[in-house]
Amino acid sequence: MTVKAAVFDAYGTLFDVYAVTARLDSYCPGQGNAIAQLWRDKQIEYSRLVSLSDPSPQGSRYYQSFWTITCKALEYALRRFEQSLSQAQIKSVLDQYYALDAFSENAKVLATLKQQGVRTAILSNGDPGMLAGAVTGAGMESLIDHVLSVDEVRHFKTTPQAYGLVEQTLGVQPPEVLFVSSNGWDILGAQWFGFRTCWINRAGLPPETLGPEPEFQGSNLNVVLDVLAALR
Repeated sequence: MTVKAAVFDAYGTLFDVYAVTARLDSYCPGQGNAIAQLWRDKQIEYSRLVSLSDPSPQGSRYYQSFWTITCKALEYALRRFEQSLSQAQIKSVLDQYYALDAFSENAKVLATLKQQGVRTAILSNGDPGMLAGAVTGAGMESLIDHVLSVDEVRHFKTTPQAYGLVEQTLGVQPPEVLFVSSNGWDILGAQWFGFRTCWINRAGLPPETLGPEPEFQGSNLNVVLDVLAALR
């Protein structure tokens, strides 16, 4: 089937989640990077925990917004490293999630897709407020046709309910979607769901060994233009 839409993960793919490291390091000298890494890992772990603990189609009864999970994950990471920040410092770190740095190639790639008539969307664990802040802060409002939050189905990726939002909203079949993410686990989940996949391997990591390798991959978002040209 012809690819009709390019759907992007947000965190790590379009927006740099580790842009928080410098501020954390200013408050916790020498430990900012380690705290940021654990914060991100715990954030994903908590999202899986609430979905796996109750996978009912109506939504997990344990569901909490991604913003709440993000706050709780930071709290855990700070405790793990025995760091005590003031409420003002914690707010300063958390507020960065509403204005994360966008990767430099984003605007050009997304603008080119729009010129080519490719529908664009974000599918993210982030709740609507977080995503609106990030998209607006990066000046990408006119470049993204749909911003989809799993908050609508109360299940986080990699559940089928989360990926199914793309079908429901865009009216496309999975093989008509090129799903783009920097997260190997997200790519694998999307591939199992039936999407075509493109892994943005910014960190030069090996692919996940649990299932098939990504159909396409590259070191930054520019590879999406080459992939779509080949597929079309």
